[in-house]
Amino acid sequence: MHALLSVSDKTGLIELAQSLHHAGVKLISTGGSAALIAKHGLPVIEISDWTGSPEMLDGRVKTLHPKVHAGLLARQDLPEHVSTLVLHGMKAIDILVVNLYPFEQTVAQAGCTLDEAIEQIDIGGPAMVRSGAKNWKDVAVLTDPSQYAPFMEEFSKASQVSKETKFKLAQAAFNRISQYDGAISQYLSAQSLNAQPALFPEQWNAQFVKLQDMRYGENPHQLGAFYRELHPANGTLATAHQIQGKALSYNNIADADAALECVKSFPDVNCCVIVKHANPCGVGTGETTLGAYQKAFKTDPTSAFGGIIAFNREVDAQTAKALVEQFMEVLMAPSFTPEALAVLSSKVNVRVLQVALNADSQAPLAHWDYKRVGGGMLVQTADLSAVDESLFKVVTKRQPTAQEYQDLLFAWRVAQFVKSNAIVYCKDGMTLGVGAGQMSRLDSARIASIKAQAASLTLVDSVVASDAFFPFRDGLDVVINAGARAVIQPGGSMRDQEVIDAANEQDVAMVFTQVRHFRH
Repeated sequence: MHALLSVSDKTGLIELAQSLHHAGVKLISTGGSAALIAKHGLPVIEISDWTGSPEMLDGRVKTLHPKVHAGLLARQDLPEHVSTLVLHGMKAIDILVVNLYPFEQTVAQAGCTLDEAIEQIDIGGPAMVRSGAKNWKDVAVLTDPSQYAPFMEEFSKASQVSKETKFKLAQAAFNRISQYDGAISQYLSAQSLNAQPALFPEQWNAQFVKLQDMRYGENPHQLGAFYRELHPANGTLATAHQIQGKALSYNNIADADAALECVKSFPDVNCCVIVKHANPCGVGTGETTLGAYQKAFKTDPTSAFGGIIAFNREVDAQTAKALVEQFMEVLMAPSFTPEALAVLSSKVNVRVLQVALNADSQAPLAHWDYKRVGGGMLVQTADLSAVDESLFKVVTKRQPTAQEYQDLLFAWRVAQFVKSNAIVYCKDGMTLGVGAGQMSRLDSARIASIKAQAASLTLVDSVVASDAFFPFRDGLDVVINAGARAVIQPGGSMRDQEVIDAANEQDVAMVFTQVRHFRH
């Protein structure tokens, strides 16, 4: 048997080569891979000796040769293929180990030039992978170091691996080629010889890997699955570790993502977010996780039933004891004390997720936002920008007090994660009433007041955030009559002055942020 090893990432190469050699497999290799194998005292055939043709053009041409591709493509079950190899003095290659030039890592580096990127486009590697993977019944193709150990464990038992293993390796090989070519296409599609690279390339090549199949999608009659990005950022839902509970459902994941992104907006304080149907129904901050949870729950105990709960600090036993008193679907936090996990274990169906939040991941992440439409897709940068107080402008006669200003900042952060039209009443680091997803901003204002009344919360001396401007004064009148004394909104309406005058009439402070947060 023969194995051809040609890798850019040398991780695990020597251990694999040693195992193959001890199993009686003859090693063929290229360039740096061959040098490293030889350095460790293993017999290796240089690719130029195998093909009888020298490497050339600074290594650009070394494996693009009939002896390589015929050895990979020859079907062992076809006598004419076998006889052709014999006729031309060629031999079959049974194992191919290739990982590609680091194109993705290169273009991810700041300051990468077009010429540097071009040099990292692998030609021979993908060609060999395609040849070997096409002939998967006869060739085992390894394209990632993580495959080496399980491959050798199986191979060492009978000097071969099953057809099922070879087919899975072939699937992974073609997936890797797809990812690689997609990255090259996306990068080059955004480049220009005479201008700065475009933010949105001419062709969008999104790549995702399946994490799990769902029992069903958003509704029982729909099918669903959960995919993650190839390289998900730390602190995202796709990187979460499930500690206990049932499998996550489609809706669990959608709501958990909303809760996680919202809670990360408060990196400097203990925060708890409770989400129901993709909207925060309660958000609280406090000295402790328990205090934050109590505030969040108090906002809307009815909606919190069966909700998704996220913390941005470790959950302790005292908080866990309070949590198990309510019905929840998902609980997320960066960590849990052993005592807290012991308490939570009594609720075996609750999905407990650990999300590794750190200084970088606590801040909202800059990532892409996708929305499918019939026959196409909308792509935008995600609305996860930090609050920019330098843009804030007090437009009323009365300035907000120091406490009102802090509550306005809190309310503005929450409103960013509420479905439009969004109206959010807050006071003392907690939400008091949330109006979400209404066709009229006036209705959202009324609903938010009704929600507060239902939870027996007073809106007297509260503050209000609106994700977009008030188009008329009527919406502002509703929140002022409910008890609000300070308002934060983007501004920008043709009737801004009418709204400002209404605030001045009632001696209410109003801040314009000059940033809108529509969320559909």
